[in-house]
Amino acid sequence: MPATLANQECLTIRLSALGDAILTTGVLRHWQDHFGLSFHILTRPALAPVFDNHPAVRSVITVEEKDLRGLAWIRLCRSLATAYGRMPFIDLHGTLRTRALRLLWPGPTRAYPKFSFSRRLFLATHHPFFSRRLNRYDVPQRYSLALQNDAPEKSALRPQIVLRENEIIQARLRLNALGLQDPIAIHPYATHPAKTPRPQVWTNMIRTLADMGHEIIVLGRNPIPLLPDWPLDLTNSTDLRTTSALLSLCRGLITGDSGPMHLAAAVGTPVVALFGPTTQEWGFFPTGPADIVYQSPCPKAPCSLHGQNVCPLDNACMAEISPAKLIDLVSALPESSRTTSFS
Repeated sequence: MPATLANQECLTIRLSALGDAILTTGVLRHWQDHFGLSFHILTRPALAPVFDNHPAVRSVITVEEKDLRGLAWIRLCRSLATAYGRMPFIDLHGTLRTRALRLLWPGPTRAYPKFSFSRRLFLATHHPFFSRRLNRYDVPQRYSLALQNDAPEKSALRPQIVLRENEIIQARLRLNALGLQDPIAIHPYATHPAKTPRPQVWTNMIRTLADMGHEIIVLGRNPIPLLPDWPLDLTNSTDLRTTSALLSLCRGLITGDSGPMHLAAAVGTPVVALFGPTTQEWGFFPTGPADIVYQSPCPKAPCSLHGQNVCPLDNACMAEISPAKLIDLVSALPESSRTTSFS
């Protein structure tokens, strides 16, 4: 890292999506611990809770959708440059919009390498050369390259949601009211449906786990809850911080490639992560010591950058994940409850 940046306040930007924002948190903590940096975060309002109570974050600046387009964005860039331009600007988003902010920034700017060209070439060719290049760094390590010539180990950059004592207490009270002590959380949803098994797979698995004596809770947001009449399906009833606190008290989380997968990792909860149309090369595999990643075999994977494309095989990679396979994966979760730390 350039010595001129040490022990400074910086402006940092990450506007989307949930998982990407969460993955910045371990990098920010690493930069604080090793270089004395602190950060003002520019993000969307929905993502602001990710950075709440984070020890490296001085403030969160939220930007509304109406200010992200056209001349409104240029005006906001000029306003930010006036208010914060004495600080270094670290671009952890890397779009045309944030490049415009870098061009207008009076102070030093840094950006992380997105490996966009390598990702697109790998998507088109599946060539081992591009696979090796992409697998050298996961997403947090790529973020770290904005300031460092060599990325730290993955374990040094794991995400971190810092919960308060009252958030943990309220989550424990909510679990107690539901008659739960050490549940397994299920997140059966995805922004792109191709990234998660079909609802029937999840419902069959929940029934089987319940019959085996496991406590189960469903978390997440979706237009249609998985089990709308079941009291332990909390779909759409928890915000981001509450979801994080509940996850911190769970024995594990089972989910696809999703934002809540990173939430669980950020509060130290073991994850059973199911990947199909997206693969390790994209850099989103969880890296906790008890995390379990299952990559469904498919010769066409990865078939899109985010799992959003229509699959010519009718999402066969996720269709092959049976309840029995999920039960086998769950059996590898740690047995004992964990003690949650908070700030």
